Amino acid sequence: MSERFFEAIAAGKLPPPECARTLGLEIIAYDLDAHTVELGFDGKPEFANPIGIVQGGFLSAMLDDCMGLASATMMNVGEFAPTLALNVQFHRPAKIGKLKGFGRVTMRGKEIFHLAGELFQDDKLVATANATSLFRKIAL
Repeated sequence: MSERFFEAIAAGKLPPPECARTLGLEIIAYDLDAHTVELGFDGKPEFANPIGIVQGGFLSAMLDDCMGLASATMMNVGEFAPTLALNVQFHRPAKIGKLKGFGRVTMRGKEIFHLAGELFQDDKLVATANATSLFRKIAL
């Protein structure tokens, strides 16, 4: 079996994407058998909207990373699953500071992944999301 895509990123054999670095991505924990990830993010001052809270687009990107990396636990190096649909619900404002995200695969078909994610700050739910992604082979 080839090395899983997520394992290569977690081991530093493949660099995380620049967008993940921008969000301050930190891999906290993962379960390759359950296809789940726990990630940390930085809600940076430059992500703030005019009233000083993290703008929803950045929170959506964090959730997209959580779910995307969860799908990467099921794929080998050279495989990818770009997001087809992303549905985000915001539950409370996120302040500038650390956030924790969780992502999981809820179902995988032959070509389609169904994914779910949650984002927390100070142990309070900030946002949730569901996504659908499409399995593809890529050239690295």
